[in-house]
Amino acid sequence: MNERNQAATKENPAKSGREGKYLTFSLADEEYGIGILKIKEIIGMMPITTVPQTPDFVKGVINLRGKVIPVIDLRLRFGMASIEYAERTCIIVVEIKGAQSPILIGSVVDSVSEVLNIKAEDIEDPPTFGARLNTEAILGMAKIEGTVKILLDIDQVLNIEELTIMQEAG
Repeated sequence: MNERNQAATKENPAKSGREGKYLTFSLADEEYGIGILKIKEIIGMMPITTVPQTPDFVKGVINLRGKVIPVIDLRLRFGMASIEYAERTCIIVVEIKGAQSPILIGSVVDSVSEVLNIKAEDIEDPPTFGARLNTEAILGMAKIEGTVKILLDIDQVLNIEELTIMQEAG
């Protein structure tokens, strides 16, 4: 580890825990990233069975190789406008912490971009104002080649109440 990295780690030990590989994707012309270790697979859009009496952002469930997986639309979860699904729209299957055990959840995104290796010194803390989503769900802001990518803590995207709904739906 070079001196600069050691200094960054000493200043803020949490920063070193955010370094790593991220799958980046787009939602409404914004770029987001999720830690690659949370990603189980990326699949194209497939038929989603609607589940009654769930929040709007819960699209329903899919049958993925015999396993029923709840699906959320991240645009709707973050309060963005809904759009028609296009050719590049896909479902990222992520594993999040559940109350008793991990839960697989499908997340609909506009398109998947790439996997990036993001260094700790390129990640800043989330802003405390003007964010379009709850900042608890933001792991950090990655500065990559003149752009900013919002790194999500996918475990924080859904609250406990919503996780209970997702477990019951799945």
